[in-house]
Amino acid sequence: MARIEFPERGMGEHVDWALLRTDMAIGMGQFSEAVYGNTQLSLREREAARWTIAIINDCVVCQGTRAANAEAGHVTEGFYAEVEDWRTTDALSERERLAAEFAERFALDHQAMDDAFWERMHGAYRDDELADLTICCGMFLGLGRTMAVVGVSAPDERIEV
Repeated sequence: MARIEFPERGMGEHVDWALLRTDMAIGMGQFSEAVYGNTQLSLREREAARWTIAIINDCVVCQGTRAANAEAGHVTEGFYAEVEDWRTTDALSERERLAAEFAERFALDHQAMDDAFWERMHGAYRDDELADLTICCGMFLGLGRTMAVVGVSAPDERIEV
């Protein structure tokens, strides 16, 4: 149950609460659309970062969300389990593991992103891809944390992004 009261508008708690501040809700939606619609990361890389932050945020909306075109992008339920075990799994590529590690550091200890870490990131990603990953993680962390703090429930129908 959400921690703030809002009128039900039929869009689900994950949207209805933000409509208390419609102009801001529109901006949140536009940020989300910009990230999901423009990322150049592979679907698995993006989802590795998104899922890592969803778990950290304990956001039920984010945890209930799945990748659109998952089959084509080779993103299965097993993939999400592998991402949770990114440190030890052999099922993820180096870039996918780095995306999960980046997301974890971004969410929990951004100060631990030292020169050695950035050297590893630059060894796998171009600068424009690193900018992309950073913006994605900012959106995942900010909007996911926002929904977790408000305490909204996941919608009945799965969101695909």
